[in-house]
Amino acid sequence: MTADSIAKSRKVRGNRRRWVITILAVLITAVFSITLMYGKTFYPPGDVLKVILGEQVQGATFTVGRLRIPRAVLAVAAGLCFGLAGITFQTMLRNPLASPDIIGISAGASAAATFAIVTLSLSATGVSIFAITSGLVVAVLIYGLSFRSGVVGTRLILIGIGIAAMLHSVTDYLLDQAAAWDQQEAMRWLTGSLNGASWTQAIPVLIALVVLTPVLLGQSRNLAMSQLGDDAASALGVRVDRTRLIVIVAAVGLLAFATAATGPIAFVAFLSGPIAARLVGPNGSLLVPTALVGALLVLVADFVGQFAFDTRYPVGVVTGVLGAPYLIYLIVRTNRAGGSL
Repeated sequence: MTADSIAKSRKVRGNRRRWVITILAVLITAVFSITLMYGKTFYPPGDVLKVILGEQVQGATFTVGRLRIPRAVLAVAAGLCFGLAGITFQTMLRNPLASPDIIGISAGASAAATFAIVTLSLSATGVSIFAITSGLVVAVLIYGLSFRSGVVGTRLILIGIGIAAMLHSVTDYLLDQAAAWDQQEAMRWLTGSLNGASWTQAIPVLIALVVLTPVLLGQSRNLAMSQLGDDAASALGVRVDRTRLIVIVAAVGLLAFATAATGPIAFVAFLSGPIAARLVGPNGSLLVPTALVGALLVLVADFVGQFAFDTRYPVGVVTGVLGAPYLIYLIVRTNRAGGSL
């Protein structure tokens, strides 16, 4: 290829990436606005805007200001976190199955939260702290067990799946021994739900985004280089182990805070990256597009769960219905291609 054709190709890819990001941002804004207006009571855009600006509007001040806005903000923030965490692991380990909800990190937070609810009877804040800490501990454990002269993606994934299976068993045992009321509370959390969302839950997630997203974006070039393999990345000046440690800590932090606030919303971290890759095309960092896809997925799934059926379903049920078929498709496609997971 000539220099002109390479430059033209890069320009086309750059324009496509900008258009995808713009369209995703517009869609998120549109769905966000609809979720504020639509519900058992419809409020026109003018009333919603007045509430956002701090004016008092009968009915809307409570319904929109206290219920709908925190829920929508938490949906966007959690979606951004899940999307960023998922694509970080998938890029770093060069495997679409290397998602936090597949390799055991979400299972660690879930088991800890169940223990905190059922055995320790902690408050919502205590459960969140317990889940965040345990998610980080499980991530360190998986990383440590898979480290042998470096971390190999397949080894980490297999160890993560094994640990996830054990943690799911622990969760099932705790639920089996729990009282009926504690079972209901734990299952609500485990399903992944935005019901009862408040600023108390949303603000820590927003803080985690503000602090940890720049860390991941700052490592985006090194993360992209790591896809070439450890030896090639090192030859290009990337400190592979240091980069891997930084992005793992940042990604697990985002995942842990989001999971503590909403529960483990199934498959958002797993689905967001492949969808963004299809939209943007090859080459270039997928961090921003994937984060936006994650936010859009959670917003749309929550809206569908609330209003598309006669019964209201938690957001995790809807994303689970979307994600499970894709997981099966991915495994079948890889098997037919003769590849390995």
